Amino acid sequence: MDSPVPPSPPHRSTEPPAEPRVRRRDRHGRGMRGPVAPPQVPLSASRADTFRDLVLDSVERLERRWPQLADVEFLVMEVPPAVPGETVPLGGSAPAEKDEPARVVVYRRPVEIRSKNREERALLVHEVVVEQVAELLGLSPESVDPRYGQD
Repeated sequence: MDSPVPPSPPHRSTEPPAEPRVRRRDRHGRGMRGPVAPPQVPLSASRADTFRDLVLDSVERLERRWPQLADVEFLVMEVPPAVPGETVPLGGSAPAEKDEPARVVVYRRPVEIRSKNREERALLVHEVVVEQVAELLGLSPESVDPRYGQD
């Protein structure tokens, strides 16, 4: 069979390839997809944000009773530094130094692993914060928060 249109020779251009166009619509012409959930819905909050909020709630609860905690820096870190042969801590504290404020650190991943749901996580976060604040202030956890260990 003869083809009515002869094949064209391969096209070689000396021009640089064109930059890709910015897509304003998807291939069906309905526009680009929007966010899955609006920002005010809890679905859009990450686990790290939710955990940070639990720590802040616990700190606010303690600051009402202990105003000197306003000078303490509270941090959330993913995991503690690895120390072979030791158990994984849930938190840590460091006293104030000449240029650094006192710090309390809560380690997110170990706390999340040891809690089954949000309520347990909130209780565990509060216990960790209370224990670290007690260590920092040189007090017992029960004197920092009278409800410590009762929840």
